[in-house]
Amino acid sequence: MEKTTLQVAGMTCGHCEKAVKGALTPIDGVKEVTVSLQDGTVDVEFESSKASLVQLKEAVEDQGYDVK
Repeated sequence: MEKTTLQVAGMTCGHCEKAVKGALTPIDGVKEVTVSLQDGTVDVEFESSKASLVQLKEAVEDQGYDVK
């Protein structure tokens, strides 16, 4: 199991939180997603054998947010 923290720009409200969680949660191998609007971060726990960091970043970017 691997954990990573994504720096996400542009999240400002509950809708943003739901959009990001909704994009990451269905990815095979993702076990937990925690969004912090205040910090602009998303903590993701995932199985690196099933999901990649690139895949996680793309899912968030597809929702219209910038991942740093």
